[in-house]
Amino acid sequence: MFKKILLSLLSLLAAASFAAVDINTATVADLDSIKGIGPGTSAKILEARKASPFKNWGDLIQRVPGIGDKRAVKLSSEGLTVNGEAFKPAAAAPAEKKPAATAK
Repeated sequence: MFKKILLSLLSLLAAASFAAVDINTATVADLDSIKGIGPGTSAKILEARKASPFKNWGDLIQRVPGIGDKRAVKLSSEGLTVNGEAFKPAAAAPAEKKPAATAK
């Protein structure tokens, strides 16, 4: 019985540690808890958020210097969300089709 209770508590703590951090409601401590966000970036995020909440990841990338698609992927994988949404990179442009080789 004790093992079940202990296991349940550990599971709950593990789930809480991986909880998503929404950028529009996060505190400085919440932002700093995300690997890849330090005091400088969290200050930029909070300053940009004062004007208005971020609408989506594109809005965040546009308004916060130093955050681009590549960094957004990393931050999202660490648990950062915008309005509860993880970052979804834009679909890559379709590759040019090469002409089919003709048999001689």
